[in-house]
Amino acid sequence: MDLQTLLAVTSFAVVTSITPGPNNMMLLASGLNHGFKATLPHVVGISSGLMLLFLAAGLGLGALLTQWPQLYWALKSAGLVYMVWLAWQLWRAGGPQSPGAAASSAAPRLMGFWGAAAFQWVNPKAWLIAIGAVAGFLRPGAGGLELLALALLCALVNMPCVGLWAWAGARLSRWLGEPLRRRYFNAATALLLLASIWPMLNV
Repeated sequence: MDLQTLLAVTSFAVVTSITPGPNNMMLLASGLNHGFKATLPHVVGISSGLMLLFLAAGLGLGALLTQWPQLYWALKSAGLVYMVWLAWQLWRAGGPQSPGAAASSAAPRLMGFWGAAAFQWVNPKAWLIAIGAVAGFLRPGAGGLELLALALLCALVNMPCVGLWAWAGARLSRWLGEPLRRRYFNAATALLLLASIWPMLNV
């Protein structure tokens, strides 16, 4: 990989990793509710799952999804349903309650390494990133080492970028220590998670 390609891949990875999306919205909420240290397995799981996804896309799974759009739509539908469920869990943990209902202060469930890694396989944004990177940065007939270098570089760039969202959530916990504020923040994060799904509906 020459210097020009290296810089292009790094820029691509930074932009696609640090911009708002389902992973980052979940990390923001997890950092707030569980702290940065407890959220680190989630961060590492995202980057590891993304690296495996890059490898799978480069080894032909991306082309298979392009050839069989029904399979892509099945994965996409599963991912969208799961993200809606995650948003609902955040809303229940932190949404405003109806008059007379007991206000729930329970934090949303912590996602670990394996759950975060597995989520990338049904995350439409992750698939678009992986297929786009493989198609855009690997030359025709590229070998396994080039694919591995691309996947590893994107994962290494991804980790600190998504980690910033978990760190930001943990920092916000100082100002959102009051239970009512935290419930409203979780509800707002649930709405942002749903909003991050919208662009994927037309892809």
